[in-house]
Amino acid sequence: MSQVKENNTVKVNYTGKLADGQVFDSSEGKEPLEITLGQGKLIPGFEKGLIDMKLNEKKTITIAKDDAYGDVNDALIQEVNKAQLPQDMAPEVGMGLVSKTPDGQEINLLVVEVKDETIVVDGNHPLAGKDLVFDLEVLEIK
Repeated sequence: MSQVKENNTVKVNYTGKLADGQVFDSSEGKEPLEITLGQGKLIPGFEKGLIDMKLNEKKTITIAKDDAYGDVNDALIQEVNKAQLPQDMAPEVGMGLVSKTPDGQEINLLVVEVKDETIVVDGNHPLAGKDLVFDLEVLEIK
């Protein structure tokens, strides 16, 4: 029976949860995830969890934050003067913003605090600092 190996292309159904059971992503109701392993497009722990799985096998894996999105980087949390925002913007906690670096790269930011003259934005991935749990099912191995 075939098993998932490095560089295989696989189709997988998955449900991603936090340690408390809160679902943050799932392929349920959507097309399965089709991905070629070894290209760095998945978090390392997800890829490691797929290796050696058999066709139609189901399993649950726990991925430590170090094999997911890493620790929260405090340098990515910054206070920004409201004068730097577009005039018609009314920032609210939970609002997503996009900033451009001098070289044109876009950075997704989340407003985490609104003060009188400033806002605090967080550029960390929303799942940084968290251990993740995934229910996996291998549907196809190419």
